[in-house]
Amino acid sequence: MRASLPFFLPLPVISPFGTLGAVIRMEGTVPSRRALFDTGIAGPLTSFFLSVPAAVIGLKLSNLIPASQIKGEMIRLADPLLFSLIQFLFMRDVPSHYEVVLHPIAYAGWVGLFVTALNLLPIGQLDGGHIAYALFGRNSRKISVIVIAVVAFIFIFYSIAWFLLLILMILFGFKHPTPLDDQTPLGTRRRLIGGIALLILILSFTLAPFPEVPSLIDLINKGFSSLLR
Repeated sequence: MRASLPFFLPLPVISPFGTLGAVIRMEGTVPSRRALFDTGIAGPLTSFFLSVPAAVIGLKLSNLIPASQIKGEMIRLADPLLFSLIQFLFMRDVPSHYEVVLHPIAYAGWVGLFVTALNLLPIGQLDGGHIAYALFGRNSRKISVIVIAVVAFIFIFYSIAWFLLLILMILFGFKHPTPLDDQTPLGTRRRLIGGIALLILILSFTLAPFPEVPSLIDLINKGFSSLLR
């Protein structure tokens, strides 16, 4: 399959990562669902297998300090399941009133897992959207509707940090090109790898990645409280 070079998307102002990643444009028609699956799965697997050792090495280099000694502003992060497991294995239990100050390599591992989870969401032109279409064909549109509803629920009850993603999903989450060969099944091996991709999504996803960012419900309640004073 012919594809363009990555087009970098900088977002230094409102993003703690300084970037929205990159976009790669497919040049020409997708030949088959198998080719679509292979294209979609390559990036997330590479990102995941680079993020895990980064998290391990980085957590070994991270520091535990009393919360009372933290001065200045810090970005607080909520850990996905896999990051929490790695932290437990290599740092054991963190004492109460202590905070883990992540080494930059550990932060890179956290970001890698977070971005991998986002990319695996079965929506539109995301890699997860390619994988979902390769696995389920036109039925993947129903999955997109469910995922958008779930993200909307998370936005309302957990964190408004999902607002931009939710808007983009609503605008572009239902469009996907049809491969030339839309009938040939993927086969057992690719379906198994698709199941692994789903597991990676579950292990790498977090409902409120930035705990200090309120939910929509929190903002509404705060607004009503201010009006009633």
